Amino acid sequence: MTSKDTSNANADVAALSYEQARDELVAVVASLEQGNATLEESMALWERGEALAAQCEKWLTGAKGRLDAALAAKKSEQSA
Repeated sequence: MTSKDTSNANADVAALSYEQARDELVAVVASLEQGNATLEESMALWERGEALAAQCEKWLTGAKGRLDAALAAKKSEQSA
């Protein structure tokens, strides 16, 4: 499987909510930890996990930005 194939296979990750991506990531890690997959399956799971982790990070970074903005606005209101 080429990196282009992997990108296409994981394209749906961008549409997942944080909770969906996190839950699937937990399942991927559990599957990898069992060690029953072939090398090819393990690589596909690993790549899926990387895409899911990146999606979770994106959600968390966005949430942190919104919290920082809200705190800055509240601080600005209090000092005015």
